[in-house]
Amino acid sequence: MSEEKTKKAIALRYNPEKDIAPIIVAKGKGDIARKIIELAKEHKIPVIEDETLVEALIRIDVYEEIPEELYEAVAKLLVYIVQKIL
Repeated sequence: MSEEKTKKAIALRYNPEKDIAPIIVAKGKGDIARKIIELAKEHKIPVIEDETLVEALIRIDVYEEIPEELYEAVAKLLVYIVQKIL
């Protein structure tokens, strides 16, 4: 019997003019994760699936900056998103 993994989602905000580092603005599992993804898509916000990064970020409180050890991983994600938008 295979168990379906619980869906998880994180929403980040990063404004280089005002934020020192990206900030978690929403996070959730199950129905909440699905709603975060749905809202992102409705507002044309890119959605990237990275299970390893989500597992690391899910432990951070909402409105907290990401820890320094995740800067590189999140920076790569932000570069990818910017390239996708342009």
